Amino acid sequence: MGKWILIPDSFKGTMSSEEICAVMAAALRRHLPEADIVSVPVADGGEGSVDAFLTALGGRREEVPCTGPDGRPITAFYGRLPDGTAVVEMAAAAGLPLMEGHLCAEGATTYGVGELLRAAVHAGAKRVILGLGGSATNDGGCGCAAALGIRFLDRDGVPFVPVGGTLDRLDRIDASGLDPAVRAADITVMCDIDNPLCGPNGASAVFGPQKGAGPEMVARLDGNLGHLADIIRRDLGMEIRDLPGSGAAGGMGGGMVAFLGGRLQMGIETVLDTVGFDAMVQGASGVLTGEGRIDGQSLRGKVVVGVARRAAAAGVPVIAVVGDVAPGAAAAYEQGVTAIFSTNRQAVPWEQAKHTAKEDLAAVMEDLSRLLAAMGQR
Repeated sequence: MGKWILIPDSFKGTMSSEEICAVMAAALRRHLPEADIVSVPVADGGEGSVDAFLTALGGRREEVPCTGPDGRPITAFYGRLPDGTAVVEMAAAAGLPLMEGHLCAEGATTYGVGELLRAAVHAGAKRVILGLGGSATNDGGCGCAAALGIRFLDRDGVPFVPVGGTLDRLDRIDASGLDPAVRAADITVMCDIDNPLCGPNGASAVFGPQKGAGPEMVARLDGNLGHLADIIRRDLGMEIRDLPGSGAAGGMGGGMVAFLGGRLQMGIETVLDTVGFDAMVQGASGVLTGEGRIDGQSLRGKVVVGVARRAAAAGVPVIAVVGDVAPGAAAAYEQGVTAIFSTNRQAVPWEQAKHTAKEDLAAVMEDLSRLLAAMGQR
């Protein structure tokens, strides 16, 4: 039955996108043994993004000694794809697990992320995909920028590396020392949220608490990021305070635009462009995608709808296999989704369903594959 493209998101807390691809492929091969199956695990920018890209496209991991979010030396990594593109997930050098439970939103740094970027471009990468997600930081990307040659000066003209709690000391930004190789690189920033830098929906208010910030600290961090935005506007001529996505990863979304000329892009769009989905989908019999829960929020750039829009343009049907179907999901049909199947066959709460997620997915794929095989025989 021709070619089938498998391109699911992970089911958060239950299965990775690679595991889902494997379950889907196994069922299809049992009932459609002649099918050409192409698996494309989806990365959302957070932990596991490098491995997802390497699984889909090939390439290799490169390990780099760098600075962890708490200042200790660590060994992190980035991915190098066959075409030379580097994939960096900031979580590898500034992720929450690296804090080992000692969360400190005011003191954590993204300096190590800059060291990863520098290593990648000096190894020859002309294009970098930087995934934002899972950060322990709230420094607006200043640590990363400092590692790449941008100087941050206090009121006495003394350079320092700002963290979330010291951004209020910032008086001037000197971007003249930015590493020329980084300046010349094409940097795509994977960002799946549209939060602004500051305010009630900003980086500090929404994501600060998961990084150890109480109400008083959130207020300080928010004010400090606002101060950073003012200095960036004055010294770099860019307005990032209300830029959608600037609040991602403790303000790193905005920082990467202002400091490195990065381009914010929804994660699924980055994946689809990088794997050459528009060419891949031509002539396909169908596309299988999915995510843990499909609802009205799924229309805001999530994987299922992002895939469906591209596939629909090529006239290829899209089947979404999801953990849960919630209110608003029907709107996905208007975006190109052909059919939606839930793995939650007994309609139980997620806390119960997560324990049998893989078996439930396999059961749904068994039924779906039988149906597709029967239809192909007619």
